[in-house]
Amino acid sequence: MACYDLQQRHFGENYAQELMTKSPQLPQDIQWHFIGHLQSNKAKKLVNTVTNLWIVETVHSLKLARLLSKAVTESERETKLNIFVQVNTSNEDQKSGIRPDQVVDIVREITSDNPDYNMISFQGLMTIGQYSGDPTADFQVLVDCKATLAQELDMPLDQIELSMGMSADYQQAAEMGSTNVRVGSTIFGARNTQ
Repeated sequence: MACYDLQQRHFGENYAQELMTKSPQLPQDIQWHFIGHLQSNKAKKLVNTVTNLWIVETVHSLKLARLLSKAVTESERETKLNIFVQVNTSNEDQKSGIRPDQVVDIVREITSDNPDYNMISFQGLMTIGQYSGDPTADFQVLVDCKATLAQELDMPLDQIELSMGMSADYQQAAEMGSTNVRVGSTIFGARNTQ
């Protein structure tokens, strides 16, 4: 709670079940970022349980986007749920995310007048750099996706956020334009894997 006491209000969590367990026990002015892989069958429960869910950073399909929007519509939430679209910039099989060449079409659909997406709000793009080696190329792919998206969909460049960089590479990510970094293990220490 030390970070909270210092006025930090944005916190992230990787595991849906853990977030659903801890969020009701913590102050309700926390703005939760869900940053882990979200299975479609948990979307509704996450939205209903975590009433102060601010953003899902790992939307990796139109199906998940639709399910989140539907869950918000059916919930008591009065505001749209923010989302980032996850892009697999390293082309690693073990990672979720859309391909870079799908970004424009996916975001065009999510931001259209299609009522299936009317309760989510696109905020930007997210990636996880390659696990081993230099993530520069992966981060550059996301920066390029942002530029293409802004041009193709006539979106202001400064209104597309980038979520890239974790504890090991957040400084490099910030230098390349990241507006959100995931640095939990640096601040809170390593956690036990589930």
